[in-house]
Amino acid sequence: MPFYEHVFLARQDLATAQVEALTEGFSKIITDGNGRVAKNEYWGLRSIAYHIKKNRKAHYVQLDIDAPAAAIAELERQIGLSEDVLRYMTVRVDELEAGPSAMMRRSERSERDGPRGGDRGERGGFGGEREGRSFGGDRPDRGDRGDRAPRGDGANSGERGGGFRPRAA
Repeated sequence: MPFYEHVFLARQDLATAQVEALTEGFSKIITDGNGRVAKNEYWGLRSIAYHIKKNRKAHYVQLDIDAPAAAIAELERQIGLSEDVLRYMTVRVDELEAGPSAMMRRSERSERDGPRGGDRGERGGFGGEREGRSFGGDRPDRGDRGDRAPRGDGANSGERGGGFRPRAA
């Protein structure tokens, strides 16, 4: 049988227990279709890149599936009918990944390294000075640049003008 990786995003207002119930229901669809769910991973409530149906976050779940195509088609049909699922994607793979997925390894690494990352120190490796100078000390104040027009003429002062300027002939 072919192998699949299936990821779905559930609404942010669902409880973790409700997401687990959804996962169990989807797993039952696969087993009823003569397949098996080799692994399921709950990635947690994470921010999404853009709003989907007025949701800023979503519960992420991945299923590693060994099933015939008919079982996958039924799974996708049922997920499409569910109001709790925002998005889903099924990808056919050559073999199922042994061990935790890349997302789980990433979260384990960030927990192990602490809130700031690896062993580079508190501010990411720079100790406040670099090549004999301190950051920010040599820069002019943002308001003291001589290359800008003076405030109040409308050119660079942030005023929104008419929007149309006739082109010079």
